[in-house]
Amino acid sequence: MIDEIKITRSILSRFSREFDSYLEVDVAIAGAGPAGLTAARYLAKSGKKVVIFERKLSPGGGMWGGGMTFPIIVVQEESRGILEEVGVKLNREIDGYYSADSIEASSKLCASAIDAGARLFNAISVEDVMIRNSRVSGFVINWSAIEIAGLHVDPLTIKSKYCIDATGHAAEVCRIVERKVGKLNTPSGKVEEEKSMCAELGEQTVVENTKEVYPGLIVTGMAANAVFGAPRMGPIFGGMLLSGKRAAEIVLEKIR
Repeated sequence: MIDEIKITRSILSRFSREFDSYLEVDVAIAGAGPAGLTAARYLAKSGKKVVIFERKLSPGGGMWGGGMTFPIIVVQEESRGILEEVGVKLNREIDGYYSADSIEASSKLCASAIDAGARLFNAISVEDVMIRNSRVSGFVINWSAIEIAGLHVDPLTIKSKYCIDATGHAAEVCRIVERKVGKLNTPSGKVEEEKSMCAELGEQTVVENTKEVYPGLIVTGMAANAVFGAPRMGPIFGGMLLSGKRAAEIVLEKIR
């Protein structure tokens, strides 16, 4: 016999146990796009306790829609290995480009991060940060539905050794830190704002701009180019993957 209360109790019980176990982590990531998921996978594979908060119901960021809703993405030679590691099938195209099904890529990046040991909570937004001793030491979180409804409901907190802003074009966490402390590790001390599309330059700079933008806070993916004033690059995602890997490397170097 199916018992609705037992179903409800099972959901509440498991969620409470798992959420409680991720209140203090090695790395907290805001945003489950390709850069955030890649960073999470490499960090979790290295034995770090990793939690990802995604404000939408579906993780994957902008990768789901491919190019203008055609469900195809492109990566270049330097980054194709990251997709191959998680079992994404690639087609060789012209001049060293590789195409992939955006839905397959999104779902396998998500599954591989979870399989590596990262915990992903969806429908949760990062609305603020904790700062202790001039260092980002965690996220302040709330249900996305609370944010959308404009309800005045106090948030909860997550403590982390390092935080990663992988929120894409909006660079939400970096903007919060800029408002709260007044200065980031950028030429102006502020978010420089992303430039118009230039795939070649954008793909190069997104990896270069993946760095610690404030003590305890790493920026990755399109958020990195938005923070440091570099171009966007459209539906080529190799830079996003390489940036996520670089973010993981930076954190591992610092934690060691």
